Amino acid sequence: MNSIRLGEYLVQRGLISEVQLSTALEQQQRTGERLGRLLLILNYIRRIDLARALADLWQLPFVTIDDGTVDPRVAQRVPLEATLEHRAVPLREDTQSVTVAIADAPAAELRNILEIIYPGKAIDFRVTTEWDIDRAIASIHRRKVVDTSIYGLYFRDQAESAFTVFTLPQYLTFVLLCAALLSGLWLSPARTLMMLNIPITAFFLIVVVFRTWVGVSGAAAETAITISDDDVHAIDNRALPIYSILVPVFKEERVIGTLLKALRDLDYPADKLDIMLLFEEDDPETLAAAKAAAPAANVRFLIVPSGDPQTKPKACNVGLLFARGDYLVVYDAEDQPEPDQLKKALLAFRRGPTELVCVQAALNYYNWNENFLTRMFTLEYSFWFDYLLPGLDKLGLPIPLGGTSNHFRTQVLRELGGWDPFNVTEDADLGIRAAMHGYRVGIVNSTTYEEANKQIGNWLRQRSRWIKGYMQTALVFSRDPVGLVRRAGWKHTLGFALLIGGTPLIFLIQPISIALTLIWLFTRSALLESLFPPVVLYLSLFNLLIGNALAIYVNMFAVFKRRLHMLVLFSLFNPFYWILHSIASFKALGQLFTRPYYWEKTTHGLTRHGAVG
Repeated sequence: MNSIRLGEYLVQRGLISEVQLSTALEQQQRTGERLGRLLLILNYIRRIDLARALADLWQLPFVTIDDGTVDPRVAQRVPLEATLEHRAVPLREDTQSVTVAIADAPAAELRNILEIIYPGKAIDFRVTTEWDIDRAIASIHRRKVVDTSIYGLYFRDQAESAFTVFTLPQYLTFVLLCAALLSGLWLSPARTLMMLNIPITAFFLIVVVFRTWVGVSGAAAETAITISDDDVHAIDNRALPIYSILVPVFKEERVIGTLLKALRDLDYPADKLDIMLLFEEDDPETLAAAKAAAPAANVRFLIVPSGDPQTKPKACNVGLLFARGDYLVVYDAEDQPEPDQLKKALLAFRRGPTELVCVQAALNYYNWNENFLTRMFTLEYSFWFDYLLPGLDKLGLPIPLGGTSNHFRTQVLRELGGWDPFNVTEDADLGIRAAMHGYRVGIVNSTTYEEANKQIGNWLRQRSRWIKGYMQTALVFSRDPVGLVRRAGWKHTLGFALLIGGTPLIFLIQPISIALTLIWLFTRSALLESLFPPVVLYLSLFNLLIGNALAIYVNMFAVFKRRLHMLVLFSLFNPFYWILHSIASFKALGQLFTRPYYWEKTTHGLTRHGAVG
């Protein structure tokens, strides 16, 4: 191996200037990252020129990898995990040797693995670019990548996967309940409807009281892990780990440029960011738009192999396979995270308990004031992330994750099985699954701004998908109720049932319950009188007047942390907004039986506002 240093060699070859080398070395003093990666990030050298220079210094041949370079039968003998860890791809073998492409200097551990897999063969290393390595791995191990990203969780634990929508006991329970209801309606319709009205009314009351209790607890609590600006400024950049960022994108050519700018604005050393844009194979438009935006060298393009279901969690699982960071965050294509969010999340992990697996940042909207729908959406999100989730955290209850800005310990996330590609609300599912395995989800005082839906049709598609995912999650974790209580305890189980199971149920029964109550109040019809004996009537009136008033109230004070005071009056319109939720819930229920894994795409880039403010 040549003793000359990389920087000196590149200057001698005329690939970089003395000034560029000096600048890179200064940055290396601040971050401690490898010089070659810094030169790429600073855009001082082409990737292929750097790889050729490293080949010369290591005194190894250089190779470019194309479809005809690799013998898949040879390459696939090395497990995918080892290939990813060591960034090495076997190309071909003969009777004497095996040729292996590498992007990093070959370590002793890699040599040991290769000697075991190819006994008696000399190892002929060739140097190539990191991008060639990644493309070769994705191509050679395509079947393994597809199977792992789709069925990884299912193979790990079938009981935790939404691949099976209804288990046989759940089907039988559903059929028996329907049979009992129909029989009751046939034999004694009035008595049956009254007996059905009692638990529905009581359940509605319990859920309203629960959400109010949790929201008030969140209002009385400080965020569990608060990181100050001074804490962030005191961080030594040299001690920062590699941080992976996963951004699944599909039909997002409108916003990809804004996304890349938001990622460039992150206050984290660019050379320690491992950014992966995850493209679907049938979406060349977004890929072309991303290339046109000329992203930095720390941005990788990964093509997600086609295969049903085509969902965001499947794409994230592919990214998880290739992620290099000790920590990992998921962002959506329209996200604009606060610049210091990664550092705050990292400090939250360092200060939190060992069982802290995920840190959730708050979500809110930069186009909150665009129309009625965006204002109602902002009210809802402000309550959810600023009050409800902190309340759950304070009370020690399971926290369902939001779809973005979830920061993970990468290794623990892999141990949990990643995301469930069959669950269309994969974030909530993962948060509950982590809690059921004894891990905690924390809240950090940072916000990611998103684009609120401004169109009813787009909103209904998104919301029905979310609610369908809650239904899937409720079905998954209610398969073994006794086991759930044994593993999670009564407190966690009740919290899960009321939040994950209760949310879609409330939206389904609310319009029917309110309609019946109002019809009886205004008509005093004898046909309905038997449905409302005194106790049920008083509870129904309480739900209608006090319950709805409480729900409006907690949404009303949700705006104060964000100082969006002009939205206070819009809280009064929440009953109309809930009607939209009920419509979305009935749509979700229908799809649960007909298209359980169907991912309804939300269209982004519709707002006239493009930035926080």
